[in-house]
Amino acid sequence: MIELKTPKEVNEMRPAGKFVGDILAKLREMTHPGTNLLEIDDYVRQRIEARPGAVSCYVDYAPDFGTGPFKHYICTSVNDAVLHGMPYDYALRDGDLLSIDLAITVDGWVGDSAISFVVGKKADPEDLRLIQTTRDALVAGIRMARSGNRLGDISAAIGDVAREQGYMVNLEFGGHGLGRIMHGDPFIPNDGRAHHGFRLRPGLVIAIEPWLLRTTDEIVQDEKDGWTIRSADGSRGAHTEHTLAITDGDPIILTAREHDETVDALGF
Repeated sequence: MIELKTPKEVNEMRPAGKFVGDILAKLREMTHPGTNLLEIDDYVRQRIEARPGAVSCYVDYAPDFGTGPFKHYICTSVNDAVLHGMPYDYALRDGDLLSIDLAITVDGWVGDSAISFVVGKKADPEDLRLIQTTRDALVAGIRMARSGNRLGDISAAIGDVAREQGYMVNLEFGGHGLGRIMHGDPFIPNDGRAHHGFRLRPGLVIAIEPWLLRTTDEIVQDEKDGWTIRSADGSRGAHTEHTLAITDGDPIILTAREHDETVDALGF
């Protein structure tokens, strides 16, 4: 069921979005070669435990696309991993491509966002292009997230950006509605037909999340942890996500953070 939020409820969602955005900005700043994925996870745990009303969306999460409870506080996907990366004892290396996805409930409302970046200074130009394309696709999707448009307009805008840059699009995982729960209706695939699907209305709160792989659209699940989604051919992936609310005008980016390239590009 697709639920619409009142203006009051959208306003109540702002603290969760800001909290998630602030943590991601801090993680981007503090992550460098030598940072262990378990350090990142523990930092998020400490931030959640120190915030009254905050609860992890991940620790006890056990959907049908994972194997048992996730048991961690953040998703850390490295290099050929792109989604649902389960943190483990790994010290990041110069040039690693890291995607981090974070969802937290604050006072009963969820904020959900993701960023990708290259660790250190040895950045492969193709990794940077991949990351930038996910950001450009997110910007394109958000620009279509306006009352009167349809869900297919968001999906088509994302897919158009990906194809223009030569990337294939996987439709198994994508954006979603959220509010009191992390994953709800509607599902928002990262490609689709413009002018089709649910008509967007004020009060709809959604997470838009383009993710791409460098040379494939096929994925496999890591058999060791039962969660981490990797490219089938070992190529690297990137993932970008924001939570936003549809209004009568510009959408509200609830998970905006300091030095946010996506929000800067949108200009509102």
